Amino acid sequence: MDVDAVVIGAGVVGLAVARRLAQAGREVIVVEAEKTIGVHTSSRNSEVIHAGLYYPEGSLKARLCVEGRKLLYAYCAERGVPAQRLGKLIVATDANQIPKLEALRRRGIANGVDDLVPLSRDEARRLEPEVECVAALLSPSTGIVDSHALMLSLQGDAEAKGARFAFQTKAAAIAPRDGFYELRTEDGDVVTCGAIVNCAGHGAHEVARAIENYPPDKIPPRFLARGNYFTVSGRTPFSHLVYPMPVEGGLGVHVTLDLGGRMRLGPDVHWVDDLDYTPISGQEEEFRAAVMRYWPGIEKREIASAYCGIRPKITGPGAEAADFRIDGPELHGMKNLVNFFGIESPGLTSSLALAELAASRLDQIGAREIQSL
Repeated sequence: MDVDAVVIGAGVVGLAVARRLAQAGREVIVVEAEKTIGVHTSSRNSEVIHAGLYYPEGSLKARLCVEGRKLLYAYCAERGVPAQRLGKLIVATDANQIPKLEALRRRGIANGVDDLVPLSRDEARRLEPEVECVAALLSPSTGIVDSHALMLSLQGDAEAKGARFAFQTKAAAIAPRDGFYELRTEDGDVVTCGAIVNCAGHGAHEVARAIENYPPDKIPPRFLARGNYFTVSGRTPFSHLVYPMPVEGGLGVHVTLDLGGRMRLGPDVHWVDDLDYTPISGQEEEFRAAVMRYWPGIEKREIASAYCGIRPKITGPGAEAADFRIDGPELHGMKNLVNFFGIESPGLTSSLALAELAASRLDQIGAREIQSL
C-alpha cells in the first residue's frame, strides 16, 4: 500500500481533512485536478464566518457551523490568519418580515447561537445610520476571514506533518481491492491506499461515479447555483455586515466587507448548467434595486461586476435547501470511504469541524484519536 489515505480535492474542506489525518499520524496524498489550492468554491465566496442561525435545528449545517465557527476563530488566532469578528445585522424592511426575523432568532438560539440581540429600528440605526429597516437582529459572532490565507495555513500544517500534494492530477477510476483501494489517475498513474475522502466539490459526483461497485442510488443529484458579486464606489459607510431576510436558494443580496474595509454586494442566485466564472454585466440595476430596500444610499453609488462563485447544491429550484451530505460506510457499505456532497455555505465556516467528522468515519483512525463531535 502506497499511503494510508488519499484526499480528493484541495479546497478548504479537503485541506482541513488532509491536515486532520496527517496530524493523526496518517500518510496522506491530496489529489487535485487544478494547478493550485482553492480554485473554485473556496475562493469565490463572501469569506464570511457564519454564526449558525440559518439552518434547521439538529442539521449537520447547524451543528458543524456552530462548532466550526469556534474552531475557526481559535485556529485563526493561533496561526495569525487574518480574521475579524465584525458582527452582522439581519434587517426586516417591512412589518410582514418581523415574525420571520423572530423565527430566525429562535432558530439561532436552538442551534446554540447564544449571543443574538433583537434591535428596534432606532437601535439598528444607531449601529448603522445608513441602514433603513423596521427591525433587525444583531449577530455579534459573525465575522470575516482571509480564505486564501486560511487555505495556505491548512496546507502548510498538512505538509509539516508529511502530507503530499499532487496538483493537475485527476482521479479517473477507483477500485476497491482486498482491504484497500486502487486509484488510477487520468495520466495512468496508480496509487493504492487504505482510505479515500472525496472532497472534490463540484466534481464530487463524478468521483463517486468513478468508484467501482459504488451504489448509484447513493449519489444525489447535482445543481449549480451561480452567485454574482459587485463592488461599490465611494467610502464604506458600514462597520458591520448587513443582510436582508433569506430568499430561495440563498441569503439574499447582502453587503459584506473585506479585511481592508471595502464593500461588496452579493451574491444573487442564478441556476446554471456549467461552471462558467465569466463576470456578467447588465445586472447593476437589479442589484441596486435589491440593496436599496435596506440601504437607500446606494442609489447614487456606482456599482460594477467583480467576480462570481458557483455553489455545488444537491437540491434545485423551488426545493428546500439540503443539509450537508457526509456519506460514510454506514450509508454506502464501502469501508474507509467518505464522500462529501453539497458542501456549500457554511462550508468555509464548518471546514475544521467537517474534517473532524470525516476522520471519525474512517476505521483507520482510532476512536481515541478523534474528538467526536
